[in-house]
Amino acid sequence: MKTFDEIISIARETLQIEAYSVMGLMQLIDEGFVNSVKIIYESHGRVVITGIGKSAIIANKIVSTLNSTGTPAIFMHAADAIHGDLGSIMQDDVVICISKSGNTSEIKVLVPLLKNAGNKLIGLTGNMDSFLAKQADYVLNATIEKEACPHNLAPTSSTAAQMAMGDALAICLLECRNFSSSDFAKFHPGGALGKQLYLKVGDVFIHNEKPEVNPEDNIKKVILEISSKRLGMTAVVNNGTLAGIITDGDLRRMLEKNESIVHIKAKDIMTKSPSKIDKDVMAVEAMNIMKSKNITQLLVTDNEQYVGVVHLHDLLKEGII
Repeated sequence: MKTFDEIISIARETLQIEAYSVMGLMQLIDEGFVNSVKIIYESHGRVVITGIGKSAIIANKIVSTLNSTGTPAIFMHAADAIHGDLGSIMQDDVVICISKSGNTSEIKVLVPLLKNAGNKLIGLTGNMDSFLAKQADYVLNATIEKEACPHNLAPTSSTAAQMAMGDALAICLLECRNFSSSDFAKFHPGGALGKQLYLKVGDVFIHNEKPEVNPEDNIKKVILEISSKRLGMTAVVNNGTLAGIITDGDLRRMLEKNESIVHIKAKDIMTKSPSKIDKDVMAVEAMNIMKSKNITQLLVTDNEQYVGVVHLHDLLKEGII
């Protein structure tokens, strides 16, 4: 077993080697890369990405990234391709073949078949002298100096480079398509990320009660309203206009300062100009406001009219935080 310091050293060296390999790709972005972006962007078909072994795993990841950023893509395993899956490739599809060596037996069988079908072929390889590099229409150069593996065998730096090159390709296509955050939300409706991009305050607060008192209402009515609506506060509304807010904290401070509360009215203890948010604002913005002001609820308005309350618990329940 390695010592604590040895493990730290090995981990840091691994990351350093892989980081150096990825940084080295910056010098390999060339005409082949630009042409690959153009041919995919101008295509009316999909991107079919194929590979074998570790390259197949990277291919799946790149497919997922492309699909989520506006470029339709599918995965085809190189071994399965020559046993029937070639039929999944359509006439206008662009094929990306991933292989570190570019010389595996599966690749040598597959590439001529792809060429015969007339599809544009992009090779993503770490060997510019390989069969794949020479046969491809365009090449994405993912050459690395060495693997992070001490024996220079296990795909580590090479797979990191392949993945990084795939990300660069996807982001270039995203930019070319002017793919916006609202577009992104369409493909990510689930989970916290998706909800941050599409969920609005109006989608969240509607399930809450709407606590409301008049400025002239006495403290008993204020307490009953806060208690019955169970949001720890009530809005103070004067003839339809939002005048203030009273929270549990305001009630406690009132009791500390006054021996008699009989003559105290809502307007006497309310906080004027309360924090508020329009119902059409993104829910994540409500969370940001609460966080910056260290509060747990916001009054919700519609055209400046009070319509309800959004609470921190609502955002937690939706998984936004």
